[in-house]
Amino acid sequence: MVENSNLMITAWDGNKLVGVARSMTDYHYACYLSDLAVHKSYQKQGIGKKLQVITQKQLGEKCNLILVAAPLANSYYGHIGFTNNPRCWVLGRNEKIS
Repeated sequence: MVENSNLMITAWDGNKLVGVARSMTDYHYACYLSDLAVHKSYQKQGIGKKLQVITQKQLGEKCNLILVAAPLANSYYGHIGFTNNPRCWVLGRNEKIS
């Protein structure tokens, strides 16, 4: 996962990795933020938001930042500026295109 990501932003507390934003992007049209994770004991300190801000700064002016929220995190993104888009489709790992 890490080796095939072309944009990864991390947060550290000394030698301890406490957060990561892992993305795939063309740096022009779309950036898919695949994983956003902050260590449980470091949550609610703005680390996740900062990781996203830094990610966005790495992209071109017209590049969309796109993500699929985990169910428990779904309410988080709206209040920091994301717009919900109902046009996402998912084909599960064990499902085949028919």
